[in-house]
Amino acid sequence: MSYLFNNLDKVGELFGQHVMLTFMSLGIALLFALPIGFLVAKYRQLYTPVTGVLGIIYTIPSMALYATLIPYTGLGVKTATIGLVAYAQMILVRNVVAAIKGIDPLMLEAAKGMGMSKWQIVMKIEVPLSIPVILAGIRIATVSIISIGTIAAWIGGGGLGTLIFQGLNHQHTGKIIAGTIAITVLAISADVIFRLIERWLRPKMA
Repeated sequence: MSYLFNNLDKVGELFGQHVMLTFMSLGIALLFALPIGFLVAKYRQLYTPVTGVLGIIYTIPSMALYATLIPYTGLGVKTATIGLVAYAQMILVRNVVAAIKGIDPLMLEAAKGMGMSKWQIVMKIEVPLSIPVILAGIRIATVSIISIGTIAAWIGGGGLGTLIFQGLNHQHTGKIIAGTIAITVLAISADVIFRLIERWLRPKMA
């Protein structure tokens, strides 16, 4: 604990790097996951092959995945981001699919009966009703990215994992404890923030 309080500036800098890496990866992951999820929800025959591939990627150990990527994308934030985006897909896509499938078919039929176009149904019915479930997936994916992002330091991606790897290499218990506490605080904070957003949105979607 003494290392943490005596080096708040250094820990704070690495904390900021970890936050940037997390939300940059999350943003890119959503750009892929949202359209893929909606597509899979509309064409059910895609569910098994798509989730099967994403499931395989998710089960690959992070160090093994990064070791495979390094010859092609090199060391640093770029490779770390690619890995985190890949790992987040399974969680995000499954939640998007679950959100769309969970919408009452009678509501969709009623919307069609009112003369709404497919695009209007998507934007005015499906998207608003699916947001709470999708947001729950985003919360889980964010915590997962924060955790797996610790390995980013192993390939020069920065973040709080730097303290843990330095502590292990130099047998510096203080750095390991500081890194662990900071990562835990970040993960819990992200989880609480997203839960509050979910709670705030839920009544509005009811």
